[in-house]
Amino acid sequence: MSFLSDKRKRRIFIVTTSVALVLALIAGACAIYLGDYYRADHDAIGVFLPQGATWKEEPDGTVVFEPKGATKGLIFYPGGKVEHTAYIPLMQACAEKDILCVLVEMPFHLAVLDINAADGIQKEYPEIEDWYIGGHSLGGSMAASYLADHPEDYKGLILLGSYSTADLSAADLDVLSVFGSEDTVMNREKYEENKQNLPSGFTEYVIDGGCHAYFGMYGAQDGDGTPLITNEEQIRLTVERIVAMMG
Repeated sequence: MSFLSDKRKRRIFIVTTSVALVLALIAGACAIYLGDYYRADHDAIGVFLPQGATWKEEPDGTVVFEPKGATKGLIFYPGGKVEHTAYIPLMQACAEKDILCVLVEMPFHLAVLDINAADGIQKEYPEIEDWYIGGHSLGGSMAASYLADHPEDYKGLILLGSYSTADLSAADLDVLSVFGSEDTVMNREKYEENKQNLPSGFTEYVIDGGCHAYFGMYGAQDGDGTPLITNEEQIRLTVERIVAMMG
């Protein structure tokens, strides 16, 4: 009996140790994956921003650009595994066109982990008459998914290098889809397949020479095409379209 008991104990020890080792490896792999993200290029951002540019940073990391007299607002979800402050130039440029912008920080830089990040933001700015939500890449897709559950709260959706997997085809929404001609990160096949999820009158704009990464300022992105225009130019063209869409 003692022999069998010892044998059973050894077996349990081996199984337990093996399971613990596998879990440790998984945890380590997750930590490496989540810790590897695109960081904002603060030098490039500093050069881009106009002198005296200001914004407000909330305790939860949300960055707010609040121009005086704004009546239109944009809640923006950053791209997957991209530091949210990389989009400060885009938000600042929109704010210069009198659009209040709320740039949300996502857990581990993944919007999929907090699709409802927009909850409660509108109530903080009652002066805003028309609200829009949008995002870049994964952030755009998650913003679209959020919008599918709150279509009555927004006037429109802005997708940058992104597409909607949620069905918004019957919603009374203005939708703007912008991507670069040299973008080789966004899956074009899925983009085309998911066009059916957007209202029939949505606006598509292809930035000639633009790439996937240049909606923010975080350097080159793995798998992206070679841009034929500058980062600043892509942001400028994007803001022009956003302003035109909002009227």
